Amino acid sequence: MIVKSETLGSRGRRTRAALVQAGREAFEERGYDAVRVDDVCARARVSHGTFYTYFGSREELFREVAATVVGEMFTASVVGPAAPGDPYARIEAANLLYLRAWAANSRLVRMLEQVAATDESFRGLLLELREVFVRRGAEGLRRLQEQGLADPSLDPRLTAVMLGGMVEHFAHVWLDLGEHADERTAVAALSTLWARAIGLTPAPAWGPAPVRTPSPSQAQAQAQAQAPTGRSVDVTSASTKGAGS
Repeated sequence: MIVKSETLGSRGRRTRAALVQAGREAFEERGYDAVRVDDVCARARVSHGTFYTYFGSREELFREVAATVVGEMFTASVVGPAAPGDPYARIEAANLLYLRAWAANSRLVRMLEQVAATDESFRGLLLELREVFVRRGAEGLRRLQEQGLADPSLDPRLTAVMLGGMVEHFAHVWLDLGEHADERTAVAALSTLWARAIGLTPAPAWGPAPVRTPSPSQAQAQAQAQAPTGRSVDVTSASTKGAGS
């Protein structure tokens, strides 16, 4: 019988967390196809029986790892109340935080995308996890529209999907494929394109500008307040898709 996380005691939660961490390390080092339950058990120093107490399969463990990673990225890219109130500055801060979160987690994110290409259940998971970013971006744009600072004719959700996709793809090309650009220039360009696309008033001038970011504790507090309800996504530790929020 698989023990559900909500019924675990403190020892059970520690064991489950150790399995998730061991799985994460194994997937990052070896790739999804090469990892076996034996590898995870050896890293976590538990028996096969213990593994199957918490997870029904390697696939189930990978789903948990992917949800954890996306949760960390969500938290890591929350701008929060510490950032300036200027909308462009907040877009800029969100883009910077997202690029850094991607840099820390890109291998597992790309791995999830690759698995989702051939497995329908993982495709659903990928869409579900991305939804937390899309929702935040749409809410941020909607607030700007209500304040008369952004183009009211734009569909908030579609715009969040499209502009979020721009930043996500750039993160991949820049950090994974080696496109040459320094961080300040990349953030300034992305933020200018984002601001102009939504008709932000007034439009900022192109060029690198200083980026202000909140402290980790402030970002985490904000993320907890914004965490999506419903499916259990471990939002304990971001978005393109939250730019402007």
